[in-house]
Amino acid sequence: MTTPAPTASSAAAVPPVVAVAYHSGFGHTAVLAEAVRDGAADAGAAVHLVQDKLAAGFTNSGSKSGDKLHTLQFFTVLAAQHGMHWINLGLPSGWHSTTASENDLNRLGFYLGAGAVHKADIATADHLGRRVAAQAAVYAAGRAAVAA
Repeated sequence: MTTPAPTASSAAAVPPVVAVAYHSGFGHTAVLAEAVRDGAADAGAAVHLVQDKLAAGFTNSGSKSGDKLHTLQFFTVLAAQHGMHWINLGLPSGWHSTTASENDLNRLGFYLGAGAVHKADIATADHLGRRVAAQAAVYAAGRAAVAA
């Protein structure tokens, strides 16, 4: 089923949602994050400031490698700098035995996230989304248990 593109009138009826994900060791970044929040809210967005975040990543390029690993490594360092908890694929590499094929999940062995150029990579990205949702549920349940 195809969802029609929003028209100007329908787009205006639904305010955009903006998440400002940040970490502030000494409070300086918090001041900037709050200013971004205020500006986005003044422009009509529903805004959330987020701490203790979960993060995951995916990337794409025009070739099988194309520096995707480097991009994912950069994302993990950036996430750590912002106090994020990185969710990896949680999958072994695929396509690594005589019975394996290019249609295996994680066929290129990107453990840090998904790298897409093939239908199996799209399925791997789908797996990553499901894993992030599952880990977010575990994280939220743990936070609720600690608070209780």
